[in-house]
Amino acid sequence: QVQLVESGGGLVQPGGSLRLSCAASGRIIFRIYTMAWYRQAPGKQRELVATITSGHNTNYVDSVKGRFTISRDNVKTTVYLQMNSLKPEDTAVYYCNYELRPGVLSSDWGQGTQVTVSS
Repeated sequence: QVQLVESGGGLVQPGGSLRLSCAASGRIIFRIYTMAWYRQAPGKQRELVATITSGHNTNYVDSVKGRFTISRDNVKTTVYLQMNSLKPEDTAVYYCNYELRPGVLSSDWGQGTQVTVSS
């Protein structure tokens, strides 16, 4: 069994920054998996935000490019999402997950962390 625990969310004004963390534990060989951040806004489907491979290659959805940075620490088995220049449309619950193989997510979702961008 794998546990994913997200943290770091909160209320921030437009233009502000937050750093999210996702700590993985349990039966996971963290270093070999592509890790991903997703988000789900009220009334919308869950959306892929960013991914980072075992080789630290990264990809982002267009709406966050240049503002968000995904990173990982394989020793701490933690993946991070640095979010800068936040906009109201970034408001969502943010989740992390990992790919069992390309395009196939695990079913081990955490509880998520709420990010609210509002003045």
